[in-house]
Amino acid sequence: MNWNREEYIELMTFGKVERQMFVELFGPLVGLDREWLAQGASQEEVEMVAFDWDYVPLVACGENTSYMSERKPRVLEDTQEYIVTLDGLGRRMKLFKNVATNPLPLDYPVRSFDDWLTLKPMFEYREERIDRQTLEAAKQAQSRGGLTVAEIPGGFDMPRQLMGVENLCIAYYDDPELVHDILKTIGDTSTKVLERLSEEVIVDLLSVHEDLAGKSGPVVGPAQVEQFIKPYYLRNWEILESRGTKLFCQDSDGDISPVIESFLGAGVNVMHPMEPAAGMDVLEVRKKYENRLAMQGGIDKHVLRRSKEDIRKELEYKMQPLMQKGGMVFGLDHRIPNGTPLENYRYYVDLGRELLGLPPRSPERKGWARMASVTNKFALKV
Repeated sequence: MNWNREEYIELMTFGKVERQMFVELFGPLVGLDREWLAQGASQEEVEMVAFDWDYVPLVACGENTSYMSERKPRVLEDTQEYIVTLDGLGRRMKLFKNVATNPLPLDYPVRSFDDWLTLKPMFEYREERIDRQTLEAAKQAQSRGGLTVAEIPGGFDMPRQLMGVENLCIAYYDDPELVHDILKTIGDTSTKVLERLSEEVIVDLLSVHEDLAGKSGPVVGPAQVEQFIKPYYLRNWEILESRGTKLFCQDSDGDISPVIESFLGAGVNVMHPMEPAAGMDVLEVRKKYENRLAMQGGIDKHVLRRSKEDIRKELEYKMQPLMQKGGMVFGLDHRIPNGTPLENYRYYVDLGRELLGLPPRSPERKGWARMASVTNKFALKV
């Protein structure tokens, strides 16, 4: 079902719940399509449109709040297994073709304040950071029910992209001025961009990607969030909130429970994907934070490779009445893992619809949109 922006915002702000929302957040891992085709999947199932997923059209606003580089990415090495490229920051990036969709850095450009100063101009404000054509299209799409989304660089993720996790964590203690200057620079730019953007369109959702945690917990604690990340978040959020923005969504895998309270104080009110393998339990989070925090995801993707009884147990627990009172988009906690039997996935979809009171899926209703991100074409082309 295609939701409109008003329906989605109402659900995620704990307003009147007319219907539950059941989505596929990320889609399949690389290679699962071949497994399913061998098991008799239709092309529409492989493309995810056969499952009648709910979605709200996500609309890019034409902003670029990240770095802008004159360097053209180029290929350094291309084999059957992987490809190594040089990106706009000068990093060597390695992508394993048959198992991944995102490349990983092999090195990082910032090891000192002087290194940062050479890159700093890429992050500073310039008028061409707003694509007027995309912004005008966003206004029209919003009037037709699309959810306008603006993105800012992660307060942890961007310094991590520049320095690497280990060096960043050391810098929090040994070189805090460097981290502060990085965040001040990207904050100066993002706030100027968002100020101009929000003069012309209401941004429905502010999005930030962090991925700051693993199974053992977050890489940063409340102290680092309070000192470094919270001031950066609030600079951006306070501008948009004052101009009608309702949702501030953070994306992070892993166990984020130790820093949820700190991020709520920084304006965040939606989190995903709430990963059960790392100990995240959406029911316990809901009991603790009630309507202060809306969520997306939370259903254990690994349970799909187990028995149908296990799938039913997981869904009955996660889809119980408390979780159906608003502020919840039901879906898997990340990409559908390889080894998931097609029959199990079909069962998961049909049982979930039944438990949520949704009509049985119909071959006449086709549609799917990845709910976890919005593609900003302007950001991709620079």
